Amino acid sequence: MTDSDRSDPSFRSDAEMEAIGRGLIDHSLAKERWTHAAHFAAALWIILRRPDLSPSRDMPDIIRSYNEAVGGMNSDSAGYHETITQASLRAAAAFAAERPHMPLHLLCNALLASPLGRKDWLLAYWTRERLFSTEARRRWIEPDIAPLPFAP
Repeated sequence: MTDSDRSDPSFRSDAEMEAIGRGLIDHSLAKERWTHAAHFAAALWIILRRPDLSPSRDMPDIIRSYNEAVGGMNSDSAGYHETITQASLRAAAAFAAERPHMPLHLLCNALLASPLGRKDWLLAYWTRERLFSTEARRRWIEPDIAPLPFAP
């Protein structure tokens, strides 16, 4: 089920999140299912259920590869975005660390219901111009409004 199929982006099971994570990795996830909520679902699943992967190291290539497999591109203006990905991974990991015993799907639902679940949460730390610059898309750029409160 996609975010557009229901009134809220919440997940009903850990299996639903695993399907998103596996679909991202093996490119079987339908492009329309790669939503804001799915980004966090995949991030949390990889962080907590895939100890064989290093999220900060592996997620960039996973996303780039997926984008290309579903007909997208990774350019200076579209596709993979390094600063957003790395900041979101830090946020997801910190959020999960504070709730170590919560089932995965409930953890993701709580994250999505928190301020971090807002699509514009990064604008509390970066100006729009800096965050959406070509430089920030290509490599990690430190925030220019306030320090990110999550460790790398």
